[in-house]
Amino acid sequence: MKTNNRFILLATCIAAFGGILFGYDTAVISGAIPGIRSYFSLNEYYLGWAVSSILVGCAIGAAIAGIVADKYGRRIGLMACAVFFAVSGVGAGLSDSLSGFILFRMIGGLGVGASAMLSPMYIAEMALPKWRGRLVAIYQLAIVFGILVAYFANFIFESWGHNSWRWMLASQTLPSILFLSLLFLVPETPRWLIMKRQNTAARKVLEKMKGSETVEHEMMVIEKSFQGKTGSWKQLLNKKYRSVVIVGVLIAVFLQVTGINAILYYAPVIFKETGLDNAASLMQTIGIGVINMAATFVAIGLVDRVGRRALFLYGLALMGISLFVVGLCFQAGYFDHYIVLIFMLLYVAAFGSTLGAVGWVYLSEIFPNAIRSHALALATLVLWTADFAVTLTFPILTRHVGTAYTLFCYAALCAAAFVYMLLKLKETKGRSLEEIETFFKREAAE
Repeated sequence: MKTNNRFILLATCIAAFGGILFGYDTAVISGAIPGIRSYFSLNEYYLGWAVSSILVGCAIGAAIAGIVADKYGRRIGLMACAVFFAVSGVGAGLSDSLSGFILFRMIGGLGVGASAMLSPMYIAEMALPKWRGRLVAIYQLAIVFGILVAYFANFIFESWGHNSWRWMLASQTLPSILFLSLLFLVPETPRWLIMKRQNTAARKVLEKMKGSETVEHEMMVIEKSFQGKTGSWKQLLNKKYRSVVIVGVLIAVFLQVTGINAILYYAPVIFKETGLDNAASLMQTIGIGVINMAATFVAIGLVDRVGRRALFLYGLALMGISLFVVGLCFQAGYFDHYIVLIFMLLYVAAFGSTLGAVGWVYLSEIFPNAIRSHALALATLVLWTADFAVTLTFPILTRHVGTAYTLFCYAALCAAAFVYMLLKLKETKGRSLEEIETFFKREAAE
């Protein structure tokens, strides 16, 4: 079977571009924190709300993305995300009131939350089984690249005076417009087209992807997976789907409550607690972004060889150990010899090379065709809700119980996630989406 690798890679990279904006929009706030705290006179409660407000939008975006994906298509949904990103950048950068700032951050959150579901779904539905892990992992690479670019932008704009935070937030507008333009170059996924009975269009996309030799057989298999079913929220409670939905939801929770976004959003604040000035803390934060991106390349190389389950387990073990060591340093007030920086980097590297990339891969592939949009929307909604809880509570916890015990809590949650995944996770590498569906259905029936 001769495949059009260039076309599949082009579609993957354009869909993954949403991840760049996802990463940029969520991470740029880390450099803007001093500016917005001063401009809006925020205490720790309002600061937590200002930083985490985007995640309310993320939850709403995730909740409606499944409906949009099924009704209008994955590509149209991604186009809407690009518009939300652009509006958010301009609006937040020009805000003169806290309420206005929060409103535009929530609008950006709509784009982040929806793209977090739509981009991996689009890629998974376009990818070949043997490449799917690596191609979906490209989305995570795009996220961490966006985070890294945001950290560099923060470092550059930091010297632009008391309004530097405005430039940080507004700078995402141009790449948002570019993303919207690029989406006109790619088609809708064949699985959505078949679901909507647009078989002629689906056949054309499949022929462009794989040639004409096996298209009829593949269309028959995909059509069979949709027979007699229409996606709905109620279907998620069906006994044959319930176990896989629970697995997906808990993975989404563990991706957040193990602390990654508390570290990414508040890294400059954490480093300043060790005695660094603002510029030095931003520079060390860039180091986190570089390591995060390098680690994602490792994940791309390993996810289809080592498998999803093993990477989850290795990552959680290293993350828990790293957080525990950093917590001990804060408890003892020991900040010499770059120990905090080294183990923060190890934590981020462990996440980036395992949970960060593999989590999106696993979530994008385990749900059956008939419920994929709604199940992935639910998992993404839960993910953003957990992220909101972590981001909102981090400054409050560090103020009232201290940084050390906050990090110990995240380490304990890493241990809990490790035990759950050791006992419950099934390997999916090398299987087609329809084979994975059969695999989980068989398990539910036993």
